[in-house]
Amino acid sequence: MRLEDFDFELPPELIAKYPLKERHMARLMVLNRKDKSIKHDIFWNLPLYLEEGDLLVFNNTKVIPARLYGKKPTGGRVEILLTDMLKEHLWYALVSGKNIREGLCVYIAQDLSVNILKHISEGKFLVELLSQDPIKALYTYGHIPIPPYLEREEEHIDRVYYQTVFAQKEGSVAAPTASLHFSEELLNRLDEYGIRKAFITLHVSYGTFKPIKVSDIREHKVDEEYMEVPEETVELIKKVKQEGKKVVAVGTTVVRALETKPFSPFSGKTDLYIYPGYTFKVVDAMITNFHLPRSSLLLLVSAFAGREFILSAYQIAIKERYRFYSYGDGMLIL
Repeated sequence: MRLEDFDFELPPELIAKYPLKERHMARLMVLNRKDKSIKHDIFWNLPLYLEEGDLLVFNNTKVIPARLYGKKPTGGRVEILLTDMLKEHLWYALVSGKNIREGLCVYIAQDLSVNILKHISEGKFLVELLSQDPIKALYTYGHIPIPPYLEREEEHIDRVYYQTVFAQKEGSVAAPTASLHFSEELLNRLDEYGIRKAFITLHVSYGTFKPIKVSDIREHKVDEEYMEVPEETVELIKKVKQEGKKVVAVGTTVVRALETKPFSPFSGKTDLYIYPGYTFKVVDAMITNFHLPRSSLLLLVSAFAGREFILSAYQIAIKERYRFYSYGDGMLIL
């Protein structure tokens, strides 16, 4: 398949620039792969489409304020977007500014500077955070790296809403957006319906959103991202499968984590790239947002539900004025 087979035109006004006040009031498109039916609902009613004993698997990663603004010794402005945490003080980063070179030290604040250690490729560098407590310094001076298509600066609301209510493990530079729809009230409602939940960790990096630059989708490579699938989650998945219930991945990051080492606990890097033709081994159903055209995320969803079904659903979503992308609405694919 060619990349152009996964394109669509989106009216720009359908890009959700801000989140809804009530997370669970986002619209939910329900796709059934067996009969190719499509229903329209809201996330609050998600339990009605699941069965008692089904398992929702969430990503408990936490977004950190990974965008830094600083100055060179000459006074020139520099923007640094931390993309992959190697250690608390050691990161890969996208660095923009004039004459960025190895050995440059960028001043952020009195107790935080960034040392440019090594040029990796294009605007990507290995950098060192010079601070006694790098993570604390990021929360003090960093900005939440909201997506560029929002076409605005970070606001206070993003500190709350561009984060899941169960975020726990710091390390992501983007939110696992399918989980943004889950409020404490909705999680409690799912408990009341007897729907189980489990967690994995996948630290979302810039690689998740890296544009595909090849026409033949098979030639694309995704960057490695750190992930953990704990033993208790694997055991629960096996139990659910034995009972004939569904494993529902909440978001594409969860899909990739569960499919990296099927039915096995795992801690390490994944570069699993899922595109049409892939055979899913663990995931029975999926919750996901509406993705950008020509993106690896759209390819993953198309691999699960079929390209034609997904693209026709996207056209219906456009006609029905669904809200798109990170702060937008979502779909449940059964």
